[in-house]
Amino acid sequence: MDLRQLPALNAVKAFEAAARHESFSRAADELFVTHGAVSHQIRALEAELGVSLFVRDGKRVRLTDTGRRYAAKVRAALMELADATRAIRAGDRERRLVISMLTSFAARWVTPRIGSFIEAHPQWDLELLTTNALTDFARDDVDVAIRFGFGKYPGLHAELLLDEIFFPACSPNFNGGRLPQTPADLAKVPLLRSDDELWRPWFDAAGLADWPEPKRGVMYQDSSNLLQAAVDGQGVALTRRSLAMHEIAAGRLVRLFDVDGPSPWQYYFICPPQMLGTARVKAFRDWLFDEVGRFRQLFDRACEAGPAASARLAAEQTPADALRVAP
Repeated sequence: MDLRQLPALNAVKAFEAAARHESFSRAADELFVTHGAVSHQIRALEAELGVSLFVRDGKRVRLTDTGRRYAAKVRAALMELADATRAIRAGDRERRLVISMLTSFAARWVTPRIGSFIEAHPQWDLELLTTNALTDFARDDVDVAIRFGFGKYPGLHAELLLDEIFFPACSPNFNGGRLPQTPADLAKVPLLRSDDELWRPWFDAAGLADWPEPKRGVMYQDSSNLLQAAVDGQGVALTRRSLAMHEIAAGRLVRLFDVDGPSPWQYYFICPPQMLGTARVKAFRDWLFDEVGRFRQLFDRACEAGPAASARLAAEQTPADALRVAP
């Protein structure tokens, strides 16, 4: 075999992810690179092979027949490589705790807190995988997943971890500090949007049933970017409680009104049933549910206290939390 005929591994990985999602953007999120990087890698692969693997239609892409056949072969080869790697790692597998979760939840909720778990359990090597794709526990070598969904995961142990709500929030300095006082005042300000947070259910909860879903302005694909835009004073964001809590506690965001928008999705703790009895998964589960209880209390106090009490509330968090929310 002449290995010089093999394409670049990064290009192959970009192609496999894009083929699986049929989206360059989702592939970029999974691989922690930009949309442009994925597009460049795939174009380079197409040029090397001399064929088109995708049909581009504006922002949408779909596999060609050749691309679909190639994707099946590439996926099988990568899975075989992953199996071989997994077998080599088996010797130290009992020391590794592998957790999969959404990118936004990892960045805004887990990462600021995880230091306390690492400090309490130095005997395990923690591996955090961030992806928006569903976890295949047999293929992905994952112990635990935290997912935002409906809770229907056949064959797996699934527990409701955190119920979610939506509400509008903005910077306390937005519009020169002249913040909307009633839900109807939102008609006068920019409403920030994302793919995952729709305004219509919140409009219904706020008694604005005749208001349509906003269709103008920037559309954010990543919820963390949406929050940052609100912190920067670009408008009012409809945000999730789980993602906005630190910004509210720090005074960088203010929750507007006392109206909760319903969420059809909740956060779930998921693992194969046989993993629940292992020491590493049990320890992580206990720590995680303790943190959720503490989170609910701190969030309620932050919303009641308002921005004026930010410093006191931030001081009550873990050292990693305090660093994250310090003005």
